[in-house]
Amino acid sequence: MQGMSDDEQVEELGPPQAVEPAEETLLTPRQAVLQMRIKAPHRANRKLRDLLGRVNADDQLKAWWHVANVNAVKRLEINDHSWVHVQVVTNIALKLLRQLTKHKVEASVVRDYGMTSDDAEIVVALGALLHCVGMAVHRQGHEDFSMFLAHPKMRELLDGIYDEPEITVIGSEVLQAITSHREYGQPLTLESGIVRVADALDMAKGRSRIPFERGRMSIHSLSATAIESITITDGEEKPIGIQIAMTNSSGIYQVDELLKGKLKGSGLENYVEVTAHIEAEQEERLVPVYRLEL
Repeated sequence: MQGMSDDEQVEELGPPQAVEPAEETLLTPRQAVLQMRIKAPHRANRKLRDLLGRVNADDQLKAWWHVANVNAVKRLEINDHSWVHVQVVTNIALKLLRQLTKHKVEASVVRDYGMTSDDAEIVVALGALLHCVGMAVHRQGHEDFSMFLAHPKMRELLDGIYDEPEITVIGSEVLQAITSHREYGQPLTLESGIVRVADALDMAKGRSRIPFERGRMSIHSLSATAIESITITDGEEKPIGIQIAMTNSSGIYQVDELLKGKLKGSGLENYVEVTAHIEAEQEERLVPVYRLEL
C-alpha cells in the first residue's frame, strides 16, 4: 500500500502502477479508466468482494475519479485525488476498522442496528471509495457534491447485496462518512471517524510531491515531502499504533497540524497513538521522536 511499509500491508496490492497520478491527467478518459482497478482485502466478506467487483466494472465512477484528479493536479496544482488516493484511503480505512474489531471495539452499525462487522466494512469501504468524487465538480464544497453524486451511485452498487430497509441504513451511514471527512466535520459513528482519519493518513510524499515539484514551495508542500512512510500496527497501550517515518523535522507540520486536526473529534482519539520518527542522517535532529498528544 502506498504510504505503508511492505510488512504492514493489509493485502498485496500488486506491482506499482504503470502510470503515475500526474501522468494520468494527460490520458484520454478512456485510457485513464482502462487502467483503474481498486484492490483491497475482502477476506471472507462476500458483500465486500461483490461490491469491489461492481466498483471495478463501473466506468462512471472511474470517470469521476479521473475528472477529480484533473481538477486537483492539472487545474489547481494540489495533491493527488486520483483513484490511487481512493485505493490508499480504502485500504487504510479497512485496516483501521479491522484493528479496532480485533481489539473488541464495536462498530456503530453493529452497536446501533444489530448488523455485522461485514456491514461495517461496507460502510467504511464505500465511504472511502466515494468520499472525494465531488472533486469532479469543484474543490470548494466537494464534500457536498460528493454526497449528491454518491447517493444514487451507492444504491446502484448495493442493489441485490442489500434490500430495504438495510440498503437505506447503509447508505445513510456512508453519506455521514462522506460529509464528516471535511475539516470541520463531526463524525457521529466509528465508521465515519475511520474514513476521516484514513483520508488524513494518505500523507506520504508520493501523494504530495506534485505541488513541490512545480515550485509551489510552502510549509504544506515541504512538510508533505518529508513523510517517508506510515505503518499501522497494534499500539503499545491502545488498539492502533501509527508509526510515521520522516526524512526531516518539517514533517511534524503534517502530523501536528493536519493529522491532529482530523483525529480530534473523530471518535478515534481513545484508540490511536501516533509516533513520528526522524530518520534523516544528515539533518540535525532537533526532534528525533515526536509523539502526538490529543
